[in-house]
Amino acid sequence: MRSIRLPSLRTITTVAALAVAGVSSSAAAAAQGSAVPDSAFLHAFKWRNIGPDRGGRSLAAAGSPSRPLEYYFGAVGGGLWKTTDGGTSWKPVTDGQITSSSVGAVAVSPSNPDIVYIGMGETALRGNVMQGDGVYKSTDGGKTWKHMGLEETQAIARIRVDPTNPDVVYVSAMGHPFAHNPERGVFRSRDGGRTWKKVLFMGDSVGAEDLVIDPSNPQVLYATFWKAWRSPWAMSSGGPGGGLFKSTDGGDHWTNLTHNPGLPTGLIGKIGVSVSGADPNRVYAIVESDSGGVFRSDDGGKTWTKTNDERKLRQRAFYFSRIYADPKKKDRVYVLNVGFYRSDDGGKTFDTALRPPHGDNHDLWIAPNDPERMVESNDGGATVTTNGGKTWTAEDMPTAQLYHVATTVDVPYQACGAQQDRSTVCVPSEGRGEAYGVGGGESGYIAPDPTNPNIFYAGSQGALLSRYDRSTHQTRDVQPFPRFFSGEPASVLPERWQWTYPIVFSPKDPHILYTSSQHLFKTTDEGQTWQRISPDLTRADPKTLGISGGPITHDMNGPEIYATIFTIAPSHFDTNTILTGSDDGVISLTRDGGEHWANITPKGMPQPSRVSLIEASPTTPGTAYAAVKRYMLDDRAPYIYRTHDYGATWTKIVNGIPAGSYVHAVREDPTRAGLLYAGTEHGIYISFDDG
Repeated sequence: MRSIRLPSLRTITTVAALAVAGVSSSAAAAAQGSAVPDSAFLHAFKWRNIGPDRGGRSLAAAGSPSRPLEYYFGAVGGGLWKTTDGGTSWKPVTDGQITSSSVGAVAVSPSNPDIVYIGMGETALRGNVMQGDGVYKSTDGGKTWKHMGLEETQAIARIRVDPTNPDVVYVSAMGHPFAHNPERGVFRSRDGGRTWKKVLFMGDSVGAEDLVIDPSNPQVLYATFWKAWRSPWAMSSGGPGGGLFKSTDGGDHWTNLTHNPGLPTGLIGKIGVSVSGADPNRVYAIVESDSGGVFRSDDGGKTWTKTNDERKLRQRAFYFSRIYADPKKKDRVYVLNVGFYRSDDGGKTFDTALRPPHGDNHDLWIAPNDPERMVESNDGGATVTTNGGKTWTAEDMPTAQLYHVATTVDVPYQACGAQQDRSTVCVPSEGRGEAYGVGGGESGYIAPDPTNPNIFYAGSQGALLSRYDRSTHQTRDVQPFPRFFSGEPASVLPERWQWTYPIVFSPKDPHILYTSSQHLFKTTDEGQTWQRISPDLTRADPKTLGISGGPITHDMNGPEIYATIFTIAPSHFDTNTILTGSDDGVISLTRDGGEHWANITPKGMPQPSRVSLIEASPTTPGTAYAAVKRYMLDDRAPYIYRTHDYGATWTKIVNGIPAGSYVHAVREDPTRAGLLYAGTEHGIYISFDDG
């Protein structure tokens, strides 16, 4: 068996922007007739980024007090990026040097801006987060990086550096997003990250979230703790152990402020905290609670006053809950949410809305010596202002997160994808021509018509399905069950549509288009009418169909809809043969066009599992491959299964793919049987012997 990792992609092209691999004609000719090409052939492959030049989701940003043109931001799927011209242009600085791609925290040493720390993984626990592998450090302004441990923290929210000593570093770690683990809490290093001590721990199911150092006294710290978890079908925010804590001796000892006078009683969820640079006694907090909102203390956290409880500041609390005090104006404070708001009266009113290029705002760094200068992270990347938010730099870095990739029959072909929190987008495979949208929305599949290059079918959350004509720019709604939903549990929906439900043409008959809820739907007239051709092809365990979110704030915005058909694989040889895979672990087969279905789930496949993608072999009838993942159940192992007999038997084929590289997709070469490609969390792998 031979499984080979292809030459390294730059981090951004691995998991975010579109990339293609090409090989020279001489190398290709040399490989003809060889079962396994030699290393010279493999190294002839080069990845190139074809776009789009659009920023994607970011949770972390930081700058330098002494270098007004220098900033960093962390992309959730693309490593760390740096600008030295005030945000006019950005370059990746961690490519090839880090082994996980999602940067959740970044900190620049105030006393030595060449020293930069990053923390990996995401703590904004949306429905598709990426785990990290601890802390990295650079001592040369981002040119080179060294891993500094804390691998099993998996999700780091904040890194803070003592402003007087770059060797004193604090980390707030959420821990495993999908399971209990002890590597969570507040960690401190006094030797530049070589060794770490856990200085505050509230249990193996409670993570540390926000963390700030008093600008006037580096011995004073505030930390927030958050009991939260995710599963494939639900999330929870709030519970025992969460709260607000303070240290006055550099983290050696901590005082619990959670129940101090004026703060909410009862269950506490996510908390953001900030200390005013103008007055160390002025502390702001935004608290998720039934009686939550913005709170202010004027005595260093001893007593508190609720100043504001507007929903615009605390909607989707698990995803936001960020607050930032101005370094020089005591009564000025910012809150980040879907919008970006400022108060100039000590947190009472937030009537000033700042308008960066994109919404869903996650992090803000304000220069302590010039509060008009800021860098901000949002779902469109990072952006810089030098005038207090009146104007912002563009977010045109290629860090877009794309759910799927599809190609058209144009010559040269176009590559298309749906971008997280943006729109669908297509770009030319050659040159850098203009990008364009093709209907649908942020989360869906795109299915270009195999016979007409102008027609596209594209999906999005809430069961949206559109037909777009590129020649006329006309968009038509063709969803099979036109009932938009939000705020409802899966159990009450007649049709359960996944956030990124599949839309797939039959490779045998290009006039047949399929899509799916828990049922499979088929159209032969471009979506004018649809036929349901299956029963429920999922497990539909009732415990996975309930209310998501809570116990404080419910969150049912679409990603939590579960027990759905997640992948559709029509046969290349027979229009009556179709395979489906569900997100709760069922693989099904029909060989008579949907009249009868068989459960052909591989024996021994762990349950529940998400069948991420099924590939019906384009070369061999009866052969199929299934990529399966369980990372949201804290199982990051790779799973790929192969059948040569229509699912009667399956073989697990992951030899050569390392542990932790869970598999998103598997594909077979269109003409060479047994030449397989696997897209994993940490790279792309190739097999020349059918896995």
